[in-house]
Amino acid sequence: MLSRFSPASIRRISTTALCCEKSEPDLSDPKQLALHKLYRPERITPSKRGIDLLKAPGLNKGMAFSLHERQYLGIHGLLPPAFMTEEQQAYRIMTKLRQQPDDLAKYIQLDSLQDRNEKLYYRVLCDNVKELMPIVYTPTVGKACQHFGFIYRNPKGLYVTINDNSISKIYQILANWNTENVRAIVITDGERILGLGDLGTYGIGIPVGKLSLYVALAGIRPEWCLPVILDVGTDNSELLNDPFYTGLRRKRVRGPEYDTLVDNFMKAATKRFGRDTLIQFEDFGNQNAYRLLDRYKGEYCMFNDDIQGTAAVVVAGLLASTRVTKKKLSQEKIVFLGAGGAATGVAEMCVRQMMDEGLTEEEACGRIYMVDIEGLITTSRIKSLGERHVRFAKDLPDTKNLLEVVKTVKPGALIGASTVAGAFTEEVIKEMARINPRPIIFALSNPTSKAECTAETAYRCTNGAVLFASGSPFENVELNGKLYKPGQGNNAYIFPGVALGAVLFAVKNIPDKLFLLAARMVAEAVSEKSLNTYSRVYPRLKDIRELSVKIAVEVGEYCYRHDLATLHPKPEDMEMFIRQNLYSVEYDELINKTYEWPAKDSKHGFPVPVLRRTSMDDE
Repeated sequence: MLSRFSPASIRRISTTALCCEKSEPDLSDPKQLALHKLYRPERITPSKRGIDLLKAPGLNKGMAFSLHERQYLGIHGLLPPAFMTEEQQAYRIMTKLRQQPDDLAKYIQLDSLQDRNEKLYYRVLCDNVKELMPIVYTPTVGKACQHFGFIYRNPKGLYVTINDNSISKIYQILANWNTENVRAIVITDGERILGLGDLGTYGIGIPVGKLSLYVALAGIRPEWCLPVILDVGTDNSELLNDPFYTGLRRKRVRGPEYDTLVDNFMKAATKRFGRDTLIQFEDFGNQNAYRLLDRYKGEYCMFNDDIQGTAAVVVAGLLASTRVTKKKLSQEKIVFLGAGGAATGVAEMCVRQMMDEGLTEEEACGRIYMVDIEGLITTSRIKSLGERHVRFAKDLPDTKNLLEVVKTVKPGALIGASTVAGAFTEEVIKEMARINPRPIIFALSNPTSKAECTAETAYRCTNGAVLFASGSPFENVELNGKLYKPGQGNNAYIFPGVALGAVLFAVKNIPDKLFLLAARMVAEAVSEKSLNTYSRVYPRLKDIRELSVKIAVEVGEYCYRHDLATLHPKPEDMEMFIRQNLYSVEYDELINKTYEWPAKDSKHGFPVPVLRRTSMDDE
């Protein structure tokens, strides 16, 4: 099965700014050389020529085509006569990008670049990941989704509607995609886009942006990626009356018909692309997210990033924080503001980590307090609570006052997933600082406008003692002559590496344990300088691609130990196998090199007897 990854357009290991030089194998070692030749992708001369080649974003190099390529591939004269390096082109793009009036304009320019020149798009993104990740994903992608009908240019991804509700019909839609070699699908129904609510088919920007991060942060190849949106209608009345709206103008379908659509999609997708196809669920409404995760996670290679990815990245931040507080996670009390799918997922992963540290499940649940829209989850509300919330109910007085909860519980960590801007008031933050030398405060709601508090408020109200993280990026804060760099609890630390391992090793399903392992690796990757100098509880963004490789190795090892990997035989050198299959943002040589045969085997002609030509020989 190793051969399934060999047809590709690159031969080299990725050497972008995000990949360290140590990724190069020692080719002087015969064994390493042999493995390098086995694992490396092979170059294939494209079948497209002329103008069709220039319109193929995965092949187009613009003015970086050499003269030989231009003449050989039938594009000579179709391009200006200048010859540019990829570095020149990237400089040109970034110069123009920085002149744009706002982030939405930057998003549109990058979107257009992706449609023209895929390699250059990812080169620019990888080389400027800290600057551009907020453009291609949160928070700007939220604004792009809100205005999607107005800024729509070219189709990206597939639309499956409630009117296509059968395996056969959905299969035909999937067959319309331009490649059969899909390895990773990101799917949404648009009901809960970030903190913005129901955006219907405008939510297609989320799978598109997510898969861009698959490529940039994990090196998963673009041709393996497929964004999908399920259009079952929308309950957003503004969209139903929006002349630019791109989806079905009807109220959302729910119940058995909805479930049948999702079932049929899962069956059609794995029928078309294989049982080991990774399917990531993204931004489904709370009433469906957990239910669908429980329904499919044991049967398919799938995960829900809002639940499992968010849980892992928050636990990673908490574990990194324990290196400063010098207390195990199992010794902390944690208060959650918000009890939706994301917050509950975090709480459950905290329980798993605490149990690994020696607590019983009951003891671990006892250290977690959850506050939802009705207030603190208590035993008096048992009858109205969902199954997942019951075990976190406390025998305490009912209250909706967060400050009162903090004073009563005296938590070491306060986590916001409520989408209520400013919910962490100065009084709450100061109380956290009063009861903790180094309070942990994570304001995780997206986008930035929905954050429970700002980084500046958190640092100022605690005099810099806080260990702060947010869901969307905040600017650095200078206080009392010290520079603080707030960490972003971005799922991008987790899902690219998990996805890379799942795709390359063709795993059967993705157990929750993999996300906990990934969380521990992220926490370990935070440097002492980040923690102690800048109070940043997450690694640098530019280190994510290297971190993704390490997570993918761990995913592979775990899956082979537990008989979850279907790629056989197991690669002898796991890390080399992964690195050899990373997408390179450097331009490929599109023309295969020629080589000679032995002269006797390539000699033209062979003596033949004289052939009698009756009609010609007649007198």
